[in-house]
Amino acid sequence: MFKVAVLAGDGIGPEVVAEACKVLTTITDQLELQESLVGGAAIDAVGEPLPADTLRLCLESHAVLLGAVGGPKWDNLQPPEKRPEIGALLALRRELNLYANLRPAKIFPSLMHASPVRFGPSGPIDLVVCRELTGGIYFGKPRERRENGEVAVDTCVYSKAEIRRIATRGFEIARQRRKKVTTVDKANVLETSRLWREVVTEIAEVYPDVQNEFMLVDNCAMQLVRDPGQFDVILTENMFGDILSDEAAQVTGSLGMLPSASLSDADAASNTVFGLYEPAHGSAPDIAGQGIANPLATILSAAMMLKYSFKMEKEASAIERAVERTLEDGVLPRDLGGNAGTKEVGDAVV
Repeated sequence: MFKVAVLAGDGIGPEVVAEACKVLTTITDQLELQESLVGGAAIDAVGEPLPADTLRLCLESHAVLLGAVGGPKWDNLQPPEKRPEIGALLALRRELNLYANLRPAKIFPSLMHASPVRFGPSGPIDLVVCRELTGGIYFGKPRERRENGEVAVDTCVYSKAEIRRIATRGFEIARQRRKKVTTVDKANVLETSRLWREVVTEIAEVYPDVQNEFMLVDNCAMQLVRDPGQFDVILTENMFGDILSDEAAQVTGSLGMLPSASLSDADAASNTVFGLYEPAHGSAPDIAGQGIANPLATILSAAMMLKYSFKMEKEASAIERAVERTLEDGVLPRDLGGNAGTKEVGDAVV
């Protein structure tokens, strides 16, 4: 049995997570799902966005399924570490050593019309952004204001070890897909990017069956709009990955369909890879409790959990096919132009 910490969170989180859990319990009996509070819901209940009991459950589990955290009610809490996004989500990434963020961007055939771009010669978008999650300018020191606030300083720092482990993960994923890695940097300007090229070149030699190319980040941003089908795995640092993954999401035209995974190291003893899985969308408090939220991104995140953490690729593929069939059958939530409710969409997938 695999133990999964289920953190429904805030806004539409409980609604979409309920449908994902329904799908999981239908397709496998190998999961033990245990719920706990996180985010604003935890603040309201116990005064902390990440209670000790919740963190303990996550550390004792093989994976975490998260709905969404945050909302206007908690946006102005002080200090900022008390807010759900910082005190819960960023804290979970740190405490669980989640260093690899995977953001697939794929458009289903029945939703081709939703994309704002006309696809280029390489065909529709079907890629994964593999983003380093713990280093770079978001975490480098010093980070401060100087000269009475007139000057601000952020620092971008990367070590070879940090680059090596994310590059290895990126090449492993590409080996399971179309065997192509595009490493995105700004090596014509940044010293950290030149280090990235040095380390990735070394890693690429270990994967002779995987094609590697380097691309400057500004060119990549353009190519994602011009011909997104050329990409398989985009491997990049923290800030570039943050931006490019959102751009890729918009190219699909359906943010409510996009899952994500944040992975740690493999556990040889249990033959699992610890990960936190969540939809790319937020908590959407404006529609919470109305039963109209799109649960498909969370359901697809659950499929990613089966694939990457538990090596249950057959079950993961079955969920993906069921989602595609649901869309083809016209069972569409409101954000995709239909009128199906959250539970109705989940039932159709099952």
